[in-house]
Amino acid sequence: MSDIHLGTLYVVATPIGNLEDLSPRAARILGEVALVAAEDTRHTSRLLRHLGLSVAMLSLHEHNEAARVEQIDQRLLGGESIALVSDAGTPLISDPGFVLVRELRTRGRRIVPVPGACALVAALCASGLPTDRFLFQGFLPAKGGARRQRLKDLATREETLVFYESPHRIRDTLTDIAAELGARRLVLARELTKSFETFLEGDAETLLARMEADPDQARGEFVVMVAGAEPRESADAASVEAQTLLAALLDEGVGVKQAAAVAARLLGGAKKTWYGQAQALKEAR
Repeated sequence: MSDIHLGTLYVVATPIGNLEDLSPRAARILGEVALVAAEDTRHTSRLLRHLGLSVAMLSLHEHNEAARVEQIDQRLLGGESIALVSDAGTPLISDPGFVLVRELRTRGRRIVPVPGACALVAALCASGLPTDRFLFQGFLPAKGGARRQRLKDLATREETLVFYESPHRIRDTLTDIAAELGARRLVLARELTKSFETFLEGDAETLLARMEADPDQARGEFVVMVAGAEPRESADAASVEAQTLLAALLDEGVGVKQAAAVAARLLGGAKKTWYGQAQALKEAR
């Protein structure tokens, strides 16, 4: 069957805060489509009103996405074009839409991206951390044990690590980063493109102390960016340095626990790892 009369699914990025970040192309397409599939129709209706548009909407979120595929596909087959949007930023990036796009693409439907705001890219490009290689992990697991295991699995990755985090979990996440990744350089981007946009920089323990002193710094949605692990050859050199440091501390009568804490702060890494090395060094003497 010829697809000349089939509709198009536009994957449209919307602002993450500042409404001026919506591209003219995105605004035009939102006014031309027959339907907007939105993560939250109440949220998107405010954007459409701001643009002076009156467009039919359909909810599409993580709980109903699979069930919406046939409904949306039928409208595309009928020649209608549809815009897929999330509440903020680029759809599918830690937002709904993957199931829909994957299924429609397997059916040969036309899918067109309309680029725009994306929180992880906006944060990373202003962070001062390496951008040539980064590893985006979306939201870390909500449960502490699973979150710590994920961080432990990522501890040797050399890319800049990027996560999203909510205000009610940011302190727990920073605590786990300190425990599993040590005193690495870390940048938090908060309330991007909004009036109170803030970039906070330091190791995890420093940022926790800052939030304790100023609880307002724990508000808003976060992009968490963590320096990657040292390259392996540098890590090997650091291992020699670590053994020298641990030996010197033990020679001065510093306890194993305290020696591990000092090594973690100066060289990075998890305290428990340094504790094991310090204990082994002490027992070998």
